[in-house]
Amino acid sequence: MKPAAIKQPADFGRVAVLMGGTAAEREVSLNSGNAVFQALLRCKVDVTAVDVESTVLNALQDRTFDRVVNMIHGRGGEDGVLQAVLDTLELPYTGSGVLASALSMDKLRTKLCWQGAGLTSPKWALLQSESDIQGCIDKLGFPVIVKPALEGSSLGMSKAETKEQLIKAWQDAAQYQCDVYAEAWVEGEEYTVGFLNDETLPVIRLETPNTFYDYDAKYRANTTQYHCPSGLSAEIETELEELSLQACRVIGVQGWGRVDVFIDTQGQTQLIEVNTVPGMTDHSLVPMAAQQGGLSFDDLAWRILETSFK
Repeated sequence: MKPAAIKQPADFGRVAVLMGGTAAEREVSLNSGNAVFQALLRCKVDVTAVDVESTVLNALQDRTFDRVVNMIHGRGGEDGVLQAVLDTLELPYTGSGVLASALSMDKLRTKLCWQGAGLTSPKWALLQSESDIQGCIDKLGFPVIVKPALEGSSLGMSKAETKEQLIKAWQDAAQYQCDVYAEAWVEGEEYTVGFLNDETLPVIRLETPNTFYDYDAKYRANTTQYHCPSGLSAEIETELEELSLQACRVIGVQGWGRVDVFIDTQGQTQLIEVNTVPGMTDHSLVPMAAQQGGLSFDDLAWRILETSFK
């Protein structure tokens, strides 16, 4: 990992850590934001915690900052909306810009971009109404995993192994009021690759007794196992890291983030999604990988803040 680019905390100026938001991931965002806020305080940065309870404009009203750490997960923080507001205010912020944030938040459009670039992702079928159910079964078979395209933290996701389960999974996901799709179930090992400024962090292999790496496995359970080192050979791990960076470049992601992938039972890598504002809680993956790579949580928060210098 390259050395820190900014040496003195004063060089950051006045910093706002935006957290909370109004999306389904508000609770996780508050935990992430507070952890980063405390880390930057320890680093002697002039930092203020800002809970965005309605709009970013209201939260920043009558306040003066030099840059922003964006810790708002999900809609309104990770989808290009906040980025557009901050661009308009000419206020530098961490992570990706408007286009990359909007694309990566929309898992369906991300898959289409990857498909156009020749990158592999699991087969999928759009579910717009119950009339699409049989076509999905004909195309993908079972099992499948059903996802709302615009949610993170595995919210609204469920596995289906029968037509009845698929209908219920579609109904549950449709409550999130966005496109819903079914994705072919991947048998294999799940990995995640964090990155900072075009450099990858050590790969983590995920293992959970849950049906999949769901909200409970991510934030509540103590049964999830995180393997770092991942157990992959050096050659395959390097290939996975290079593929992850390529997947980010295709959709314009920059600064920092995390790519989720599977390696299926045939040895084929299957790209799943990119997170442009990953969790920074005590259960989160990027801090784990950073620690394995020699960066403390405070070092990581500092490096994330550095990404505001685009």
